[in-house]
Amino acid sequence: MTDIRTKLVHAGERQPPTDAKPVSSPIYASVTFTYDSMQEIDQVFSGEKQGFIYTRHGNPTIAALEEAVRVIEEGAVACAYATGMAAIHAALLACDLKSGSTVLASQDLYGATTSLLNNVFTPFGVKTVTLDFADLSSVRERARELRPQVIVVETLSNPLLKVCDIEACVEIARENGARLIVDNTFTSPYLCQPLKLGADMSVHSATKYLGGHAAAMGGLVISRDEMDSMALISVMKLVGGVLGVWEAHEILKGLKTLAVRMDRQCENARALANYLNEHPGVARVFYPGLGALVSIELPDNTREAAYRFMDALKLCVRSTSLGDVFTSVLHPATASHRDLPPARRQELGIGDGLVRISVGIEKIDDIIADIDQALSADYTKSV
Repeated sequence: MTDIRTKLVHAGERQPPTDAKPVSSPIYASVTFTYDSMQEIDQVFSGEKQGFIYTRHGNPTIAALEEAVRVIEEGAVACAYATGMAAIHAALLACDLKSGSTVLASQDLYGATTSLLNNVFTPFGVKTVTLDFADLSSVRERARELRPQVIVVETLSNPLLKVCDIEACVEIARENGARLIVDNTFTSPYLCQPLKLGADMSVHSATKYLGGHAAAMGGLVISRDEMDSMALISVMKLVGGVLGVWEAHEILKGLKTLAVRMDRQCENARALANYLNEHPGVARVFYPGLGALVSIELPDNTREAAYRFMDALKLCVRSTSLGDVFTSVLHPATASHRDLPPARRQELGIGDGLVRISVGIEKIDDIIADIDQALSADYTKSV
């Protein structure tokens, strides 16, 4: 008779499958997978047979998320990673950057992406040149000089919310034999699908709008070329930035409500921007008419003014992320662009009195009332 200590380890495990199909993707919380024979295991390892063998190489829950995003973005292949930064890193590596390669990047990229290019790729001989992609004639001219291997842009820039002309960037990339990577985090695939516009790769920090509930971190790369599959998967396996199955399940669940959340958030953002345009406590509003983000510059363009305003908020959450169901505020100078020298932030137009607002799904009257009372309090003190 089998000892109880052995039963505790094996009882109930590896039950045969049934005809019942779960209506939502299950969480496959298993690091490894087994088969009926060593021959099958060998075939899965070698790629001769489809299947899962080790979660660092792939997992059914993660694969379900990858397939969902691939279909939504209309790509050829999608690969999930532990964070958005792991995803942009993988996208760059998949473009076969090496010593002597040049990356042409928007000067308005997320601060950590700029740091990744400068601090990780530069020491390996990869040159990064940043330009203002609002000036496409200058970008086109410099691209002809540099012949970059990769061009990196964001659909909406962080935090000034400049809209990228993706189709023009596609033309510049094709003209110079470059691959175009678009960080599509700020719009999500519900508002923009870069691959349909000709981009080579679309990247998301799934931590933001795709998940939408501040409950999971993740990143995704979707490519229009099936040939990128091997490189993207190889980076995941060898570098190890693997998305956890619990996080994959949370993000997949978040995708189900992306449309209804974004509809409400965009509607709220538009109403908030219109209101703030007339507010005496706001010097400038940054809102492109697209998306669910609004940035504001305070009349007293100082860190102290930004802190007073943010500390006075009662409903809106002080948060270092965005895209969640609740309205949140962030101070770019000390968060997303903290690593940039102050002089460089000023060059980019990111003053100490700039605050980014990620608009949530709450009743718009409540959002406006909270921001109004915080602005009014700060405006009164500053004058």
